[in-house]
Amino acid sequence: MTIDGRAIGPDHPPYLIAEMSGNHNGDLGRALALVDAAKEAGADAVKLQTYTADTITIAHDGPGFRLEGGLWAGRTLHDLYREAHTPWDWHAPLFERARSLGLTIFSSPFDDTAIEFLEGLDVPAFKIASFELIDLPLIRRAARSGKPLIVSTGLATLGEIEEAVAAAGDTPLALLHCVSGYPTPPEDCNLRTIPHLAAAFGVTAGLSDHSQGVAVPVAAAVMGASIIEKHFTLSRADGGVDSAFSLEPAEFKAMADAVRTARAAMGRVDYGVKPSEAGGRDYRRSLYVVADIAAGEPLTAANVRSIRPGFGMAPKHLPSVLGRRAARPLRRGEPLVWGMLAPEDGDGHG
Repeated sequence: MTIDGRAIGPDHPPYLIAEMSGNHNGDLGRALALVDAAKEAGADAVKLQTYTADTITIAHDGPGFRLEGGLWAGRTLHDLYREAHTPWDWHAPLFERARSLGLTIFSSPFDDTAIEFLEGLDVPAFKIASFELIDLPLIRRAARSGKPLIVSTGLATLGEIEEAVAAAGDTPLALLHCVSGYPTPPEDCNLRTIPHLAAAFGVTAGLSDHSQGVAVPVAAAVMGASIIEKHFTLSRADGGVDSAFSLEPAEFKAMADAVRTARAAMGRVDYGVKPSEAGGRDYRRSLYVVADIAAGEPLTAANVRSIRPGFGMAPKHLPSVLGRRAARPLRRGEPLVWGMLAPEDGDGHG
């Protein structure tokens, strides 16, 4: 899978997405600063969400339209999304800023009008949010653009994910394991699902993370996540609808460094000597003369030992050399080799 010229997959470093969401707090200047900070923090991409309160819900206070429990308890859906949405007239300057920095920018559309709007901005990819995974017509419309799709799988059953994959057709597709808890307890993350997603559907797999801190995304990198999406804010102390489970710039940078190091450290199955070990074999244990031995004198545990460094015979030969006699005078500190031993009948080492 490739987005904006960047190859994404298990043979590449994890693709890191800084999710702006509503952390702009209604201020375009802050939104632009978030783009700048995402670049500095090591993100590969910054992501927006493209909707209005009226395209994602309706202004209504009836059953189901007021949130119960969680970070946003008591608020109506319309009120929450009115605060959190990114105004559409901000998109062009945000796209311009990101592109000027060499930072990929794309968005999550929540209806057909958002897809059409984003196509006009030449987005390189679309992200389908977890709550929209069951909106198969939306996925089909996004897929018709021919642009890569990233689909989060929070709340979804395996059957619903299968339907979404089918709706995407032949479009390049990535599935992000996701738990739509805000915030998500680490014990709910079940990161072993990531490689299962990749194997079950033959797609690039990753993580859309709502946990606090960086431990979960680092673990996800080790589990094979090729994409990691994390909410991003300038400062949690400034508040905002998603700030409680968002990373600040220094934290995102620490995460970026850690996940890339973790992925690099996975490497391959390899039992050979590594470049960083060069010379190390010389300091392993080996057999040395530890007390002077006269010619013809037997080798004993008192005058031959397994010690460091490693220029003598391998320690496994100690039982074979004890009791043998010295072929010449041996000095304390000499590495023991077969030629120092007097030949015995049938001794192929003499």
